[in-house]
Amino acid sequence: MYKIGVLGGRETVMGFKALGLDVYPVEDIEEARRTFRRITAEGDLAILYVEENLAEALKRDIDKFKDKPTPAVILIPGRDGSLGLGQSALTAAVERAVGTNIL
Repeated sequence: MYKIGVLGGRETVMGFKALGLDVYPVEDIEEARRTFRRITAEGDLAILYVEENLAEALKRDIDKFKDKPTPAVILIPGRDGSLGLGQSALTAAVERAVGTNIL
């Protein structure tokens, strides 16, 4: 059975635990990179939400999954608010799928 996970700072991810999602709190970029690689290698995630402030450092790892069906990596804002990366990623994905920016 596929799972849904959330990777980010403790303050961001712990609220998702109450919803039944698997949470992966990390303290720094290196821990985030190790955790991202470990949980994506397990192959049981359908969706992985990643806090935007980690996305730039994890860009190479995230890009490996942009054309694969699982896990769908979706950027979410952290507790400090949105950096706009999630919207940019969504726009790029729609443009790849449709051939033009319809958003």
